[in-house]
Amino acid sequence: MWRKLRAVLDGLLPAARSGNPASGFWGETLAAAELRRRGYAIIGRRVRVGRRDEIDLVARRGSVLVFVEVKTRRNETFGRPAAAVTRRKRHYLSRAAVRYMRRLKLAPQYFRFDVVEVVGAPGGPPPIIRHIENAFPLESRYRAP
Repeated sequence: MWRKLRAVLDGLLPAARSGNPASGFWGETLAAAELRRRGYAIIGRRVRVGRRDEIDLVARRGSVLVFVEVKTRRNETFGRPAAAVTRRKRHYLSRAAVRYMRRLKLAPQYFRFDVVEVVGAPGGPPPIIRHIENAFPLESRYRAP
């Protein structure tokens, strides 16, 4: 009985769980493959910059350095995955990007923040992947090096 109830709840409320690391890694792998297909070079995955700051993907396309936040959801029952990139998350990403660029020997001339949405689950139907370029600007309290 509990297994049936659990299966029903999993089907109805997939976004109610706090993030599943396995599905997050799966989404990042798909996002990296999609970006490569579009001509981006992946420089880093799950880049840690400080204790609390992590950048899902760092990519380059031409002279543009791209910081990518990947959001993976099973479905869009509770809205688009990009809606989960809150003001607080944008703050953390801006801080991490500035710290990352300070570590580089030569700061990039151009950079931007993208969001890649992955809607689906491992083992299910083919996922929907959306790439949102220039999703948000660098927070005004930070300065690019």
